[in-house]
Amino acid sequence: MLLCLFLLFSTVRLGDGAEDSIEPTFNEVPALVGGIVTLSCNYTGRAGYTYYIHWYRQYPGSKPEFLVLVVKEDKKFDRFTAKHEKDTSRAHLELSSAKVTDSALYYCALQPTVTGNP
Repeated sequence: MLLCLFLLFSTVRLGDGAEDSIEPTFNEVPALVGGIVTLSCNYTGRAGYTYYIHWYRQYPGSKPEFLVLVVKEDKKFDRFTAKHEKDTSRAHLELSSAKVTDSALYYCALQPTVTGNP
């Protein structure tokens, strides 16, 4: 059975982050039930800033729900693993044992902060 997960991009600008942007690698990610799905986003930012990655999920007719915030290290929870590759400015959300009920819009969001001031 084929399961489709959808990733939609979102940009969070806290402060004067006009140069900061984030977007999905793919807008639509198909997956097999029981398989592993990886959603990825690329971002650009400014020198001297640290970037935190937020992930949200939204089901049709519902409000977005917060999934995870990645600050310094990868986070694992439930069937999800959130990763942040600072050296390549990429973020990933990996979902294991995919289910039909995982079909939703997934948002990645970028939060800039000056290094040393979370």
